[in-house]
Amino acid sequence: MSDGALHIEPSRLPDLDRVPRVDEVGVGERVSRFCKRSIKKDSKVQALKLALSMIDLTTLEGQDTPGKVRQLCQKAIHLHDSMEGLPHVAAVCVYPTMIGVAKKALEGYDIGLASVATAFPSGQAPRSVKLEDTRMAVAEGADEIDMVISRGAFLQGEYGLVFDEIAAIKEACGEAHLKVILETGELGTLDRVRRASVLAMHAGADFIKTSTGKIQPAATMEVTLVMLQAIRDFYYETGQRIGMKPAGGISKAKQAIQYLVMLHETLGNDWMTPDLFRFGASSLANDILMQLQKQQTGVYQSDDYFSKD
Repeated sequence: MSDGALHIEPSRLPDLDRVPRVDEVGVGERVSRFCKRSIKKDSKVQALKLALSMIDLTTLEGQDTPGKVRQLCQKAIHLHDSMEGLPHVAAVCVYPTMIGVAKKALEGYDIGLASVATAFPSGQAPRSVKLEDTRMAVAEGADEIDMVISRGAFLQGEYGLVFDEIAAIKEACGEAHLKVILETGELGTLDRVRRASVLAMHAGADFIKTSTGKIQPAATMEVTLVMLQAIRDFYYETGQRIGMKPAGGISKAKQAIQYLVMLHETLGNDWMTPDLFRFGASSLANDILMQLQKQQTGVYQSDDYFSKD
């Protein structure tokens, strides 16, 4: 596909006019109930370890250097060597130019390597550039691609263009998994979030993801619930399980547990795995480790004992 074009069968493009409207009051009430659940002792430890195993440990800054990326990879490998029985994080997520550095640093470890692509975070580039960006990331060794949708096109109602672009990027991914970032903070309403979720899944997303982390608000429980409900309905319709990744602003262990409660009560046990749920985060791991240390010793360890990245 030298010109980046991909011709989509009309039957594959979902009728977004038929997507159910979101009951915003109902969503708010459900989220409030999830936040009031209390998890204690052994169940809390299990939830914390599960959340840790679902983290995409991320650095996506203009000031990223090979040294910083290697340090992040060391953190992924050695979360806290004095604590036994810890899982490793799901993946490390970096810019395409840092894939080679991260791949070498993670060699021999069962930790995924994710890369953002498609003119992240704005998505403002020609499709040919986005496709080349994706192919380069895969060729460099990325296992997962986190792409951004063209929010401007979506907000103008150019759904076919957005659908076609996601499908083309999915094809360019080859064997790599595709996470489609909706950038929900720019979509404006939960109804648009729901429609964008449906569109992305029908176009070939393996995961749908809330945010780049560069726009506020980023991940919220309300947005995530709407996306989880869209995933549930897509599964009922197609039998296909799509993953979910809230990203941006989730930095505390308590928040992570609330998200897991919501995940379990919306999608059930089958989704309680890093294969189908991720947290996009940079500092969440530290707070989870501090909470696990408290569960073991009864006291918090100083954050001086943890890396700042």
